[in-house]
Amino acid sequence: MKKILGEERRALLLDILKSSAEPITGGELAAQTNVSRQVIVGDITLLKARNEPIIATSQGYLYMNTGSPAALAERTIACSHSPEATEEELNILVDQGVTVKDVRIEHPVYGDLTASIMVSNRREVKQFMEKIKRTNAGYLSELTEGIHIHTIAAQSERALDEAEAAMKKAGYLIDLSD
Repeated sequence: MKKILGEERRALLLDILKSSAEPITGGELAAQTNVSRQVIVGDITLLKARNEPIIATSQGYLYMNTGSPAALAERTIACSHSPEATEEELNILVDQGVTVKDVRIEHPVYGDLTASIMVSNRREVKQFMEKIKRTNAGYLSELTEGIHIHTIAAQSERALDEAEAAMKKAGYLIDLSD
């Protein structure tokens, strides 16, 4: 297979990402274009600099189709729990039909730090947790004694309400009305 160069490769990467509903790993993209994963990382950075809506998730790269017909309802929720409760928290949310888009903390030095999660079901939660364990990575919430914010999305406001209620019942939701 011939190596695909520069702009031609970036155009191909966009086509691949736009046509996939699932995240694609850097390794998979590298294999499809016959370059290293590091070249793909650079290409994705260039594409993001051109305002292409590509996000890096724990499962791979995803093109965010902003004009999708099924517009999602979105909400921000504040949460607090120990690192050991992360998997349970994510499962509670996805079991309500919610996608957990990201996690955000307010760092005393760096300000807002946000990381993409993009999990919508228990299989994706399991993959996310396995990657955390495999890479020995820490959770952003460990920098803020467990306090963090999630952007959640669902097909309806009702699903978001149910997710909030389930989080409150589990004791993970911070009540902002106090």
